[in-house]
Amino acid sequence: MGVFYDGTFFSYAQKYYYHERQLGWLRFPELHRFLEKYIGLREQGFASYKVVYAAWHQGLYTSKNATADQLTRDRNQYHDLMHAGVEPKYLPMSQTQGEKGVDVALAVDALQIGLGRMIDVAVLVTGDGDFVPLVRALNKQSVRVLAAYFAFESKDGHKSFINERLLAAANYGVDIDALGSSKEHKQDFATLFRKA
Repeated sequence: MGVFYDGTFFSYAQKYYYHERQLGWLRFPELHRFLEKYIGLREQGFASYKVVYAAWHQGLYTSKNATADQLTRDRNQYHDLMHAGVEPKYLPMSQTQGEKGVDVALAVDALQIGLGRMIDVAVLVTGDGDFVPLVRALNKQSVRVLAAYFAFESKDGHKSFINERLLAAANYGVDIDALGSSKEHKQDFATLFRKA
């Protein structure tokens, strides 16, 4: 399995669970174990499924354009990624244009790994409908796709969701937020977070 993180999408969920829900910080190794289990239950084609590749794609401000708080968060995030074996892939971000090219970089990465026959299942941690062509291209190469997303509404009214076209195109879809109220996965949801 390969896991491809839309960093901005995931970061927003991390902040929501930590600050608003006060559940703790989302942990990558536990999320990867859950994804392995989830696919194993759905496919049952192999004795086990294992995340063999994971990459984080996000825009990054220069130190000149970042606040001290942002620099601290970025450094902590980088350490979390390193310890979890997730390869950070940052693109320069400007104050005026924001993130540019991150979606394309994620898609190219997923295609290279998928076409290289390194994975059987690609996990896209995003809700962005722009990834529908990527899902179709991976499927043509016999790589199944799991869309892992967070569907919630924060107190300020911001909604996190998945584009319906992306959900329809993917072979599997899992709303990580809904696991908390699922009989089958309630305990799995609780293990995803670290207090502190």
